[in-house]
This record gives sequence, C-alpha cells and structure tokens, in this order.
Amino acid sequence: MKMNAIIAGGGMTAFGKFPDRALSDLAGEAIRAALSDAGLEPGAIEAAYMGNAAAGTITGQVCVPGEVVLRAMGMGRIPVINIENACATASTALNQAAAMVSAGLYDVVLAVGYEKLVHADKARTFSVFTGAVDVGNMDGLAALIDRKMAAVGLKPDPATAASRSLFMDIYATEAIAHMQKYGTTREQLAAVPAKNSRHGALNPRAQFRDIVSVEQVLAAREIVWPLTLPMCSPIGDGAAAVVLVSEKKARELGITDPVRIVASNLQTSWDYPEGEESLVFHETIARAYADAGIGPRDIDVVELHDASASSEILHTEYLGLCATGEGGRFIESGMTALGGEGRTIVNPSGGLLRKGHPIGATGIAQVVELYEQLHRRCEARQVPGDPRIGVAENGGGYINGDVAALCVTILKR
Repeated sequence: MKMNAIIAGGGMTAFGKFPDRALSDLAGEAIRAALSDAGLEPGAIEAAYMGNAAAGTITGQVCVPGEVVLRAMGMGRIPVINIENACATASTALNQAAAMVSAGLYDVVLAVGYEKLVHADKARTFSVFTGAVDVGNMDGLAALIDRKMAAVGLKPDPATAASRSLFMDIYATEAIAHMQKYGTTREQLAAVPAKNSRHGALNPRAQFRDIVSVEQVLAAREIVWPLTLPMCSPIGDGAAAVVLVSEKKARELGITDPVRIVASNLQTSWDYPEGEESLVFHETIARAYADAGIGPRDIDVVELHDASASSEILHTEYLGLCATGEGGRFIESGMTALGGEGRTIVNPSGGLLRKGHPIGATGIAQVVELYEQLHRRCEARQVPGDPRIGVAENGGGYINGDVAALCVTILKR
C-alpha cells in the first residue's frame, strides 16, 4: 500500500530482561522519548495504535493493555486501538497508523510496540510462541514438523522439545533444507550472529553487546541441529514508539528533511500449491517495492526479521539483495556488514539475534533504527554515505507451513 506518513519522532528502550519493570513503565519510556524527539506534548496525539502480543499470557493484562499504558501517562480522550499479530504486532500497528495519516483522517498519530516475555516460569514464556499457530490443529502441526524434519534427516526428540520454542524446530528444517539444496554451510549460518554481534556491540540499546566469532557460535550450546544458541533470537522485554504526522503537521513543526513511510504492505499467507514455497514473502516484498517505486539496488539499509540465523540468509534472498541460494555466501563475504564492501547494510542494530526480540515491540524497533539511520544519528554503527532508503521486514506466526503475517515497510528521506 502506498503511504505518505512522516516520522516526526522515534524512541525506544534498551531491550533485555527486566523482570522488575512493568509493561506500562517500558512503554511509557518509549512513548516519552518519541514525543520529545517530535517536540510534541501528549495532548497533540489524536489516536494511538498500541501493539502487544504477550501481556495476556505473561502479566494477565487482557482487553485494554493500550488504554492502561496511556492512562498511566495521563493520556486519554482519544481512540486507542489494541493490536496483536504475533511477531508482526508492532509493524501492524505502524501499518494501520500510517494508513490513517496517509488517508488524511489524522494529523498526529502514535504507534507503539511494547512487550514483556521474561517470566520466572519459562513454560509460560514458550506458551506465547506455541499460541502463534493454529492451536486447534496441534496434531496436524506436529505431523507437519515431523515430516519437515524427516525430509531433511532430523529425528524429533520429545525429551528436549519442551526446552525450546517450537519455532526453533521450524527454523532448523529451513536451515537444513537450504544447506542441502544450495550447499550452505554451518559456518555461513554462524557468520550471521557473528556479523550481527559486531553491529550489536555498537548499539547501546542492544540486549547483547559482546562480540562473538564464527568459532564461538559453532562451539555454543546446540538448541536443535544445526542451530546453536547464538543462532536463535533471545527472550526479552522492551518497547519502541513513533509519532507519525501529516504533511500539514510536518510543515507546522518545521520538519525540512523528512523521513517518510512511503509504502507498507501487510499480508497473510494463504494455501498455495505444495512446492510453491514462500510466495507470501515474494509477493509482499514485490508489492512494497512497486508501491515505493524502488528496487533492491536502491536500498541503503535493511532491518530484517532474523529470528534465527537461517532467517537472515533466506530473507536476504527474498528481498533481492542477492540471488536465490546465495544468501549464505553473500553474508559470509561481508557484503551486508558495516565496514564491508557492499552497498546495503543489513541489521546495523544487531538484529533480533543481538538487539533482542520482545515480539510485540520488534517491528517498530526496526523502524526506529531506520529512522535514526536515515537521519545519520547512529554514531559508531552509522551506515556509510548518505542513506536515503530503508526497508523493514517483519513477520510472525505459522499456519499451514508458512508465516501467518508479514509486513514490509519502506522509508525514504
């Protein structure tokens, strides 16, 4: 969908494990930062799109989480829309907020993604991910995962399955399938968190800031072969927010070098013929590129959904940054890394693997990073040159063998 919404301000918390911080505290920090960046008071907000996926499971807060957050800040008398859409929750909130501004219905809108996943009972945390599938067909899902694992030579181990998110089994089958079809190596998988750790070390808001080598990634605890712990995104808490404004409001605020959301395509997968894999990625990305009037070679910086190391390899290919099957070699070559020879930097924030993945906050956190990159505010992790186009790709959930929801957002300065 073509959009024309200007980002007037962005803010986010550090991502990490904050068991003593309330959900409203995390969200409030991000909202205040975004309002301050925009130079606006809370009373200027005309509507709020509040994205959260796990509060009902982790904290027990259901039905009105957005209203609770905003009321704690003294904000009311506006429409508050609560949004839940798996790991694409925040990008969905942003998509809807941008659509309303682009349609001319509001001049100033708040979009927020906020999450707590850390809980003393890990089983409760993992149940959030288990709920991101068709829970009415768990037997069918188990059979599907078993078939996928068998197809790549894996044997499911029920004794260890309870200690990880079921999505790690899915990512493992994707990784092995890519290895078998294209010759991708475990070293190339390990190059993803190694690269992102170098980026994350430069990001003061990242959950992990230590640098890990390919050798250290390979030697780490195995989650499910071929994935080790650093190849899997962590559990964490955090929040991110943006203030979107119309052209008219941007002029009033004196914004002279705006970063615009020019396209945001949100789509669910569908039941396409077996063997036609990942059509939702190709179609959603192609539509976003067409709506924005760009192609892969125009992109300066990407924040993509590296929920696992194999995800970054696959999604780099889906975005057209390299040819199908070349993702592992492309990343291993350093072409997507800060300081490398490539023109498009991928996950300068550290990505989900190092910045963290509080699922309801991730999509807007990606956009905050891109907004700051396009305004050249990122200091040590700043992408080189004069970046003007950024792409955020964020998906979540799993139904009938594919992502349940996918959102691609394109920013231009």
